[in-house]
Amino acid sequence: MSQEKLDAYFQEWQDTEALAEEMIPLLGVLYRKYNVVPSLYGRSLINRSVLRIIKNHRYVKKIEGTELSLRDTFPMVKAMTELDLGPAHIDLGRLAVAFKHSGRDDVEAYLKEELADIVGAHGANGMGGEPKDVVLYGFGRIGRILARILIEKAGGGNLLRLRAIVVRGAGDDLEKRASLLRRDSVHGPFAGSISVDHENSALIANGNYIQVIHADSPSEIDYTAYGIDNAIVVDNTGKWRDEEGLSQHLQCKGVAKALLTAPGKGDVKNIVYGINHHDIGEDRIISAASCTTNAIVPVLKAMNDEYGIVHGHVETVHSYTNDQNLIDNYHKGDRRGRSAPLNMVLTETGAAKAVAKALPELTGKLTGNAIRVPTPNVSMAILNLNLGKSVDAQRVNAYLREMALHSPMQKQIDYIDSPEVVSSDFVGNRHAGIVDAKATIADGSNAVLYVWYDNEFGYSCQVVRLMQQMSNVHFKYLPLARD
Repeated sequence: MSQEKLDAYFQEWQDTEALAEEMIPLLGVLYRKYNVVPSLYGRSLINRSVLRIIKNHRYVKKIEGTELSLRDTFPMVKAMTELDLGPAHIDLGRLAVAFKHSGRDDVEAYLKEELADIVGAHGANGMGGEPKDVVLYGFGRIGRILARILIEKAGGGNLLRLRAIVVRGAGDDLEKRASLLRRDSVHGPFAGSISVDHENSALIANGNYIQVIHADSPSEIDYTAYGIDNAIVVDNTGKWRDEEGLSQHLQCKGVAKALLTAPGKGDVKNIVYGINHHDIGEDRIISAASCTTNAIVPVLKAMNDEYGIVHGHVETVHSYTNDQNLIDNYHKGDRRGRSAPLNMVLTETGAAKAVAKALPELTGKLTGNAIRVPTPNVSMAILNLNLGKSVDAQRVNAYLREMALHSPMQKQIDYIDSPEVVSSDFVGNRHAGIVDAKATIADGSNAVLYVWYDNEFGYSCQVVRLMQQMSNVHFKYLPLARD
């Protein structure tokens, strides 16, 4: 290859980097001034590095088979900063690909048509009113990831404000709490700055003042004493799962609603955002179900809607959790006393039965089991389904790809078609579940689907979506998805 050709490749890369560098402040304007969250086929562009932005553009070719460069998207981003937009999630990738296919050349005119609902709507109250106070009751794996997501989203006027965390202890643990939020062995370092206010028992994360309350039960807490009112308390402890136990939170001054990040029992509604979140109604106590339930319900709904599920079995291959022992020791649960990092542990799961709470049409049609495996995060659900129609792998994959890209469940279902992906590739994925197309088996009336999921981060994103629903925080998603 000639030197001239080699130099051309390098110059192209430098030009791309320069465009990404120029795009970053414009993306910041959209996010912080207009509450617009731009993405490329679900891959966020907010607070991303130059290399990450370039990589997200390259991802589009895997989805659409069409190259998408920053030369395609940069004019759109620049034009959007001048349209006085109202709050929304905007998929820049879909807009840019559609614009390329349209044959048009006037970017501004195109955007005014596609974004007509929000053009000139800056300042309009499109997200549900005043900010909602959020309290995280429990600050373990899910609690800390929820904190990271809420802090990240606060920069764009998310209208969910993390005001406090509640932990057990004597109150001399602020530095350790801050350190656990700052450093994470699975999800990496915190994106920003964290400091400690020892005098007032608080953490300050990216300018968010977060009160740290030490208490052994909800009855000890008056949230109004900290200026917190009408709050959502997110219970991450799993200590109480029924209405009676969770009602303790509602008896605290300053609390309006309670959200459980574990499967609820009794009359507590188990909600999977994207599926049955409209059933919340006036309920003040709800459950976000489990990570596995969130991962499988959207895919099961899609398959049942298209093919009809006669019956099926769900096998969960799940990373070990804090409930298991590091080394062999007593545990009240069967098998869970055996060393989690050294063994595959066969255990039970309620996910199959829990599906019926979100999808009543599947009541009695599913069985389930689980295997805990020696990985710290990212799990897989294997769905072995007997269907009401004849299928083949190509048709099933094409349908699920369509659901992931263009259906109202696009935030819940992701899709990957690579022969090389492994579990660690899905750390930080914000979808409830990711269909592995290369693993799909389908023949006659039987289909076997493999669904990856980040059982920590993906689930936490679903929980935040539920918080938004409970707070009447409703973003427009543009361009509009096809039904």
